[in-house]
Amino acid sequence: MIHGWIGHERQSYPRSGGRKRLWCDVQRNIVVFDESAEPPGEHCPIAARYNHYAPWPCSPPPGACQRGHNYDYETSPMRPSPGPFATNSAANFAAKLEQPPVTPDQVARPALSSLICNASIAKLVLLRAPAGFGKTTVMNQARACLEQSGIETAWLTLDQQDNSPERLLRGLSMAAANLWPDRRGATTPLETIEMLASHPSPLVLFLDEFEVIHDPDVLKLLREIIDRLPRRSQIVVGSRSVPNLGLGRLRARGQLLEIDAEQLRFTLDETREFIKQHRLDSLPAEDVLRLHAKTEGWVTALWLASITLAQHGDEGKFIEHFSGSSQAVADFLAEDVLSRQAPEVRQFLLRTSILKQLNPALCQSLCPAHNSAEMLEHLASTSLFLTPIPGEQHAYRYHHLFADYLRSQLALELPNEVARLHLTASGWYESHGRPGPAIDHAIDGGDHPYALSLLSQHAPDFLKQGRLRLLARWFSQVPEHLVAEHPLLLVTWAWAICFTRGPRDAWELLKRSGCLHSGDETVAFNVKVLSIFLLTMTDRFDEAFAACKEIVPSLPTGLPFADSVLINCMSHLAATLGDQEESQRLTALTRSAYPDSAFNRMYSDCLEGVLDLQQGRLRHAMARFRMAVGPDQPGGATHSNVNAWAAVLLADTMYETNQFDQTEHLLNIHLPLARDLGLPERLISCHLILARIAFCRGDIDQAFQHLIQLEYIGQNRQLPRLIATARLERSRLLLLQGNSLGSRVELERANDQAVWTWVRKHRQVVHDLDYIELAQMRWEMTFGDAAAVARRLLDAFREARQRGLGRRAFKLEVLRALATAKSGDLGTATTLMSKILLLACQEGYVRLILDEGTAAAQLIQRVYATVSGSDGPRRDPIFVDYLQRLLKICGPVEADEDASGPQIVEALSRKEVRVLQLVAEGYSNSAMAEKLFVSDSTIRTHLRNISAKLQAQNRTQAVAIARRLKLMP
Repeated sequence: MIHGWIGHERQSYPRSGGRKRLWCDVQRNIVVFDESAEPPGEHCPIAARYNHYAPWPCSPPPGACQRGHNYDYETSPMRPSPGPFATNSAANFAAKLEQPPVTPDQVARPALSSLICNASIAKLVLLRAPAGFGKTTVMNQARACLEQSGIETAWLTLDQQDNSPERLLRGLSMAAANLWPDRRGATTPLETIEMLASHPSPLVLFLDEFEVIHDPDVLKLLREIIDRLPRRSQIVVGSRSVPNLGLGRLRARGQLLEIDAEQLRFTLDETREFIKQHRLDSLPAEDVLRLHAKTEGWVTALWLASITLAQHGDEGKFIEHFSGSSQAVADFLAEDVLSRQAPEVRQFLLRTSILKQLNPALCQSLCPAHNSAEMLEHLASTSLFLTPIPGEQHAYRYHHLFADYLRSQLALELPNEVARLHLTASGWYESHGRPGPAIDHAIDGGDHPYALSLLSQHAPDFLKQGRLRLLARWFSQVPEHLVAEHPLLLVTWAWAICFTRGPRDAWELLKRSGCLHSGDETVAFNVKVLSIFLLTMTDRFDEAFAACKEIVPSLPTGLPFADSVLINCMSHLAATLGDQEESQRLTALTRSAYPDSAFNRMYSDCLEGVLDLQQGRLRHAMARFRMAVGPDQPGGATHSNVNAWAAVLLADTMYETNQFDQTEHLLNIHLPLARDLGLPERLISCHLILARIAFCRGDIDQAFQHLIQLEYIGQNRQLPRLIATARLERSRLLLLQGNSLGSRVELERANDQAVWTWVRKHRQVVHDLDYIELAQMRWEMTFGDAAAVARRLLDAFREARQRGLGRRAFKLEVLRALATAKSGDLGTATTLMSKILLLACQEGYVRLILDEGTAAAQLIQRVYATVSGSDGPRRDPIFVDYLQRLLKICGPVEADEDASGPQIVEALSRKEVRVLQLVAEGYSNSAMAEKLFVSDSTIRTHLRNISAKLQAQNRTQAVAIARRLKLMP
């Protein structure tokens, strides 16, 4: 196949003998090749034609054809960009935000543009067709139409690197910044989404080349953005394939406009206009009709034919033999670019193809026989191959597809020159103080000793900056036995692996390398600190703390990265082992010793926030976590991972305040980053929060799916704490559904003594409210002797207060109030719950109380009646508002047992009773459908009918009401 691009669209041409791609820009008359497998051979009859057409008939419009990857050394495709909002390479990245300009020689598509402009009800406009059908051109013209009518727009061209939420959010941030110039560069991931969602006026976001997006997390993020668009705003997507953006749901709501290939084909009148604009007015009408019939309105085929027709002597004969999928024509047009250039231009293109960015001085070092400045100006003026880099003078880049083709040709024609060119470029970059690209070219040139010498000089700086992904990529490209000759570089590599692939891989490298027994003091200290960090990351806190005490007296050592990591580890360990004062002292020491380190600031905010959260100071904790997540943090992968930790902690506090949407947004943005290291605490927090949100929304299947994923990760990574916690939460959800047997079975399966013994010894914020003893008391309170449990809860409450675990004390008091009510002492229970709610109101707790289900809601109703009823004086209006908010979240509260029971609206059918019994047993929708031999939609219909008849708000309430009415056991 040959793939072409026409009018900023790509198109496939069938051919035999391999795959090639062609990039054609109808506005700028560009033909270039991309990264496809087989480069054109010299035998090809097309290998030397259209480059002789330079300069082309139409002059290049300013800023045209800003497409493809932005190959700079800060956002190389070999490593993820340092953060979605880093400022490195911002000017180069901005090329993705520039849409092709509307030029006079484009065929206007007013009908399609009007269709898009008038689709204000649609949240998503999808232009879906094979390459070369003019999707981008139509989007471009629609954007111009929208802007003329006063609608604000933004444009983002996607590429393979955008299959990372971090990279995509960076692009969205910059696109959003164009709508808020005063906030440019000052947004976080969450703020980017919030900015789009809260835009005061209609806006339209254009996403081109969407077919490259396939990452599930990115697709989920985009679905959420679509859902949160403000009124009369929309996203316009150009794609070759059907994107997984929930099209069925949007279609059912009338929020989707689809434009397919049939609508994008040129009409006969548009073909005539196209031929006219390309100076082929002399072509007879019958030939135009034949050409239109042969191309079937395919824009790329028309453009390719028009180029040849402009130079062909016998138009009629050419059209007779022309086919849009003709192998000969496709080969001729696709491969007739490079060989048609003058020899000096061809040599310049080949030799400079190894560069990500081109400037006259750098190109001159590679091509001393040419005047590089004049050559670059010539190529830029012809608009054939180069794209200026916005914001930089005399700086260009090749389109990435054409650059790949040039490099393949360089390897075929000048194989002995490739390494020399890379090393020349490396030397130039080194002499100009740019070690990053210098190391890149040294590695690409195969001179690994030279690359390692550069790394020896500059690796400490990259490590200090936290650019660990970049370091990991470089080291992975150098044979390990060569790195082993430089012990300090081996340690640096281990640090990079630790933050990018996880602690186990880093530990394996240290063992293989022999660094564990190095006599070099610097190497030995780094190894010790790294070992402590690895122990901390793998929950071996006691061993880590003992090792810390041995080497802390040697601080400071003059090794900033190792010293700061050691102090942070000590602070974390002190908090985990219960010494809060020591943790706070070490945090303050880190701040003062390394005031310029964004990593340390963020880490300190997280540690202090954790202490606040455990002590019950929810508002303080949320503020600290916001500070850690909110600022734009420079410095690469280390910060991304710590930022993900802060985001998970913030998500925990936002879930607690019932901000479900914001919590999900945070986790969808940062969960992929949190998975990088696979730390148990983060994995547990993310999956528990998502499961609880799903359960609260009534999506039981999704809730259990999150817990299954957590359990699977625990089994796959041999992390028993994940397995036990997933089972513990499953037991809680089954308890809330009234399934005593299922809940008990899961509780017994969760009772891994080794896990919970470890949990009792270490303060982990994720286990403040989720541990085996509390779960056992909850079950016994619900299905056993509530009075006995109330006494045990009082003892546990006192212990928690003594240990400074304020949040746990809140939860235990809530459970004690519920146990007291369950035992029949409603007056005492109401008084106790009133005291709890007064304290909870001050901090804004919601889920800590409401997650206990209907029983908690009933007590809240009693407290509210006491506070605001006619038989009691009205108290603090803030407290009353708080109670009203809790009751609103609960929905209609089922009456207590001493009140009149609920009234059934209509009798349940036998099938509905059976469905309700399966719900109580914990069956999912799909499992019930399979058991009852019906479809999922039938099960959903039954559930809706059950809720309506019982006047229930969710499944759990429906089961409870049915049992109260003795409709089921």
